[in-house]
Amino acid sequence: MNKRIIITGILILFISVVGKLLYAGIKNIKPDEFHKAAVVVAVDSSASNQKNLPEQIKYLKSLCSLLDPEDEIKILKVSESSYLIYEGSPLNTKGITKAMEAFTQYNPNDYGTAYGEAIKKAFEHCLTMKKEGYIPAVVIIGDLENEGAAEKQINWETLPENVKKVQEYIPEISMMFVYAHPEKLDVVKTKLNPVLGEKKLIVANETNADKAKSRFLSAIGR
Repeated sequence: MNKRIIITGILILFISVVGKLLYAGIKNIKPDEFHKAAVVVAVDSSASNQKNLPEQIKYLKSLCSLLDPEDEIKILKVSESSYLIYEGSPLNTKGITKAMEAFTQYNPNDYGTAYGEAIKKAFEHCLTMKKEGYIPAVVIIGDLENEGAAEKQINWETLPENVKKVQEYIPEISMMFVYAHPEKLDVVKTKLNPVLGEKKLIVANETNADKAKSRFLSAIGR
């Protein structure tokens, strides 16, 4: 009888100790804090990129599907000029499709590519969304060809300094360039990697664009 009582007491003590240890461990576990993201996407819809546009639109939608309902996405059209054609939930596939169909149709006169103008506007949107509590990111989808008005093109000599200025207000900003030729992406890497670093700058040509999605999600804290 006494032996049974002793064994029972030891079991109760053991269970009690284990329970306290488990409680303490669970109490100290802090779940990863979720930060909503604002992704500004510039899509090249110029005449010279039309043959690649359907595939790139699919890529845009697949990237949006990986985001959360609390996130925000803004889509900029890039052609002779750049302007906003969609803003809202990344999961509003119908709304995104309508915007892309309405504003990226073939126009033989839209041969130019205002990538520089698009990036400037993207940074402006990022600064605004940062104030709203979002983690901003910029995605450029297109061939990065310089066509049309020179003042609307990317100035690769001044862009790194502009990114540094944005980082003063948005230290966590990330950028992704996809679907350009490797030669163009090499320029991106050379100019921006010293500023953004490996984790915050993602580049991928058409052959490995899909694999870049996971790196992008990591860059925005997912």
